[in-house]
Parts: sequence; structure tokens; C-alpha cells
Amino acid sequence: MNELEFNIRLYLTGTMKSWTDRIDSTDQLTPQRFIFNAMTELFDSLSDDDLELIRLRYMERLTLSEVSSRYLLNECTVRNHTNPTIKQLKKILNKATEQAQHAREVD
Repeated sequence: MNELEFNIRLYLTGTMKSWTDRIDSTDQLTPQRFIFNAMTELFDSLSDDDLELIRLRYMERLTLSEVSSRYLLNECTVRNHTNPTIKQLKKILNKATEQAQHAREVD
């Protein structure tokens, strides 16, 4: 399981929220809080259908082919509905990693 899939699973199961709340009970924007807030904003902006496609791909671990056949969609359509979200998530994770590295260098 890669970092992206791990974070999606943590978020969609609710685990990320509980961990983030435990780690960060202050008002500081820690990398964990940044990821959680950014993922919340991103997932809240998705349609129910697009969120379901993400769930199937990363929670149920279905292939593009399996998702497309389940919903009678072309694989390209599934990819077009999931790839922009995945690209945004990668940017979120990269930015959080950079913030954490910068914080360690400052300390």
C-alpha cells in the first residue's frame, strides 16, 4: 500500500480525524492537520459519484476495469473522474512533507 492509498483509507474510515485530533489539540497547523483539512475540503467538493469511484478504487481496491464494468462506464471516464482528485491529493501530501521537513530543519 502506497502513501496515497494509505492516506485515502485513513481519511475515508475516519481514522485520520481521530488521530489528528489526538496529535494536534492546539490551533497550530501541523502537517497532520494540514492534510486532514485539505482532504476534507477536497472530498467535500466531490460529487457523490466521484467520491464513490475513489472509494471503489482505493478502499475496495478495484481496478479501473472492475469499476468501469460495475458502473457501465468507459475506463477513460473513470480515469477522468478520479485522476484530478488523485493529483490534488499527491500535491497535498507533498506540501505536508515539505512543511514537516522545514519544521525539522528549523528545530
